[in-house]
Amino acid sequence: MKILITGISGMVGSHLADYVLANHPDVEVHGIVRWRSREESIAHLMDRVTLHHADLHDLNSLAVVMGKVRPERIFHLAAQSYVMDSFTAPADTLAVNVIGTTNLMDATRLVGIDPLIHICSSSEVYGQVTEDELPIRETNPLRPASPYAVSKVGEDMIAYQYHASYGVKAIRTRMFTHTGPRRGDVFAESAFAKQIAEIEAGMRPDNVIRVGNLDSVRTFADVRDAVRAYWLLLEKCPPGEVYNIGGNRTMTVGEMLEVLKGLATCEVRHEVDPALIRPSDVTLQIPDISKFQDVTGWQPEISFETTMRDLLDYQRARVRRAQA
Repeated sequence: MKILITGISGMVGSHLADYVLANHPDVEVHGIVRWRSREESIAHLMDRVTLHHADLHDLNSLAVVMGKVRPERIFHLAAQSYVMDSFTAPADTLAVNVIGTTNLMDATRLVGIDPLIHICSSSEVYGQVTEDELPIRETNPLRPASPYAVSKVGEDMIAYQYHASYGVKAIRTRMFTHTGPRRGDVFAESAFAKQIAEIEAGMRPDNVIRVGNLDSVRTFADVRDAVRAYWLLLEKCPPGEVYNIGGNRTMTVGEMLEVLKGLATCEVRHEVDPALIRPSDVTLQIPDISKFQDVTGWQPEISFETTMRDLLDYQRARVRRAQA
């Protein structure tokens, strides 16, 4: 079997490649990267995966890759995924996530292949929910609260429409917060971990972590549990459906920060940085994942404490390399 992972150089894409190579050695793994993609997360995979240069903005480049690889399964993980940047560059966020996804599906149709396609939407599509709507089900109204969330609604719906209109075998996920080693520095828990690692290394003499809104409630999953769920998605779930996926540890961002601070080797403090406060925020995310579990039997396996420890160790190693 041949699979193609868009965004293979990102946190989720690289962990998915790790999972497939470790557990399904008969699968041929291909990935799409751009010329400027950072390849730190896949440096250890270079001799075991085949990389192809393409861009979601460029339909022709995607069609060339599809015609060359002819994958049986596509995991579409590439995206502009940072919420704060979407407020600064809303049009580009929409272009990458909506038009880019459309280009990807059109490329498969142009070259005459019919793969299973995982379309990675987001829990951000639900926006701000009320307490009586918890836990959030797939049928909950979509109230996007950022340009990023709007783009993910568009990506979600274009995948639904392509399945309904053309029979494209797209299956959508709305993944709730997931993190772990290789998480980008712009995301809260990774930014906190990086700052702790810098404090431990003597790079921040005031021992202060800069933070944003700490009151938002999130349900956390480990990225390694997430990619295992994504594999099961294309193994067991029917095209055209949408599934919530998420972890089983719910807490405020502030409580998550305290767990990380408890893992530090020295005392650290934190201060709110107004620049890190979003113009609008989603503050209550607790998923109902029973639909996905009923079909696949998936359960989170990695504890939240392990996730945070591994994330902090990842940032410590990066800081050490930077200092060497």
